[in-house]
Amino acid sequence: MTVQVRPRSDASHQLVTESWTSSPPLPVDEYADIYGNPVKRILAPQGGLTLRYDAICLAPDDADPDGSGIGQAPVEKIPGELLHYTLPSRYCLSDELMSTAWELFGSTEPGGARVQAICDWVHDHIRFQYGTSNPLTTAVDVFRSREGVCRDFAHLAVAFCRAMNIPARYVFGYLPDIYVPIAPEPMDFAAWMEVWLGDRWWTFDPRNNARRVGRVLIGRGRDALDVAMLTTFGPAEFRSMTVWADLAEAA
Repeated sequence: MTVQVRPRSDASHQLVTESWTSSPPLPVDEYADIYGNPVKRILAPQGGLTLRYDAICLAPDDADPDGSGIGQAPVEKIPGELLHYTLPSRYCLSDELMSTAWELFGSTEPGGARVQAICDWVHDHIRFQYGTSNPLTTAVDVFRSREGVCRDFAHLAVAFCRAMNIPARYVFGYLPDIYVPIAPEPMDFAAWMEVWLGDRWWTFDPRNNARRVGRVLIGRGRDALDVAMLTTFGPAEFRSMTVWADLAEAA
């Protein structure tokens, strides 16, 4: 199986300490995938297996930069290596949602304002509810059912952006409750998206629809297929998961 829980080294946070343990103890092969995401690979034995990862990160005490006022590059000006982020992928079926996207957002100003309009729509029209989606759920399914989790919010927003020729990639990581009310639900991994506007990537979060402090990025890719927390090659039963992302007091 492969596991993605380690923060990337090229994001705004700084990894200070980390520890990885497994019960029973297992050797770990580590590599970077084609998107530069750090991945651990292990051969799980028959029987129970418990994995634990702990880390301390330094994150800027600033909210996500505001990209809503940035313009959109025409397709011919998008760097060639980023064009695949305008195409459909396993979960982000932008071709199937293209006419819908232009119907909903075609009258908005191209660029960050259009991306924000997409986030507003997804945030306002999709109900957040655990257990409403599964590993086969696509952005089209979410649009039809109008419910899902943060993974599904991100997939739908990414698909809408790509349908309108805005390069967009799926992102997941840790998102502590800093300067916001503590959420009543148990902590989980968070998913959001990055879009290419002007000459750089900008963070947008259709699930929370707010600029947040303390994001710790684990992985980037076309969609959740590329940056799954856990991928198994062979049968395995997933029993439970606990995620925590807390603000630590300074020493």
